[in-house]
Amino acid sequence: MNTLVSIIVPCFKQAHFLNESLQSVLNQTYPNWECIIVNDGSPDNTEIVAKQWCTKDKRFKYLYKENGGLSSARNAGITVGTGEFILPLDADDLIHETFLEKLVPVLNNDKALAIVSCYSKFFEKNINNIVKELKPKGNDYRFLLYVNQLIATSLYRKECWEAVGGYDESMKAGFEDWEFWLAITKTGRKYKIIEEFLFYYRRAKKSMLVDTISNYAENNKEYIFKKHSDIYIKDFENCMTVLFYHIKTHRDSEIKLKNSLEYKIGKILCKPFRMFKIKGK
Repeated sequence: MNTLVSIIVPCFKQAHFLNESLQSVLNQTYPNWECIIVNDGSPDNTEIVAKQWCTKDKRFKYLYKENGGLSSARNAGITVGTGEFILPLDADDLIHETFLEKLVPVLNNDKALAIVSCYSKFFEKNINNIVKELKPKGNDYRFLLYVNQLIATSLYRKECWEAVGGYDESMKAGFEDWEFWLAITKTGRKYKIIEEFLFYYRRAKKSMLVDTISNYAENNKEYIFKKHSDIYIKDFENCMTVLFYHIKTHRDSEIKLKNSLEYKIGKILCKPFRMFKIKGK
């Protein structure tokens, strides 16, 4: 069980979280890892923090690159990594001390597996303040078609990254990990979920995930659907059911909003301003 794991930690404007994240790496009970800290052109003190960790333990390595986004940073780190297995870890998230100890043997013992993941806990401010739990399901691409079951911090074989050409660097507004998992699993490769809470996701008011869901979700989904149209066409009936469900849900929410008391009051209050605008034309 001496397989080397390359842990890739991209960092952009998150140096204030980096120490905590890297400490969770250092705490691993499985010792055979290297951790590549990728400074994605960050304007803060990421370099200073990263180099302190490289001095502390030779398994930490530092890489600087011009800013290119999360996919680009992960690809750069994986390219210089020498591990057979890859574990992406965002600079503000944490892994349980037994994460590698429990996931590495699963991937080692089943050559048919491409990816191993686990249950997650979402926290705010500190790891003791848990606000949500995530228990993903499934084992193949069919479970990933409409919902991303796999967290970005899932363990996978580097050969799978090579086979699909890495993370899609054109996806700079999120969902790049979802697209990556689909690219791997649609070839027939499987994933497995370890039913233990071994990953901790930091939920912040301002984060890439929040920004993606608020502003780019539809565009990103459209890109994924078109890029992997072969598997969505194969699942055509379900695909149409899902799409029209979302259309109906959106329409119903609009109707509900227009029928709400707050909307009607707001409409009445704004009426004088609309009349003024018309008169002033």
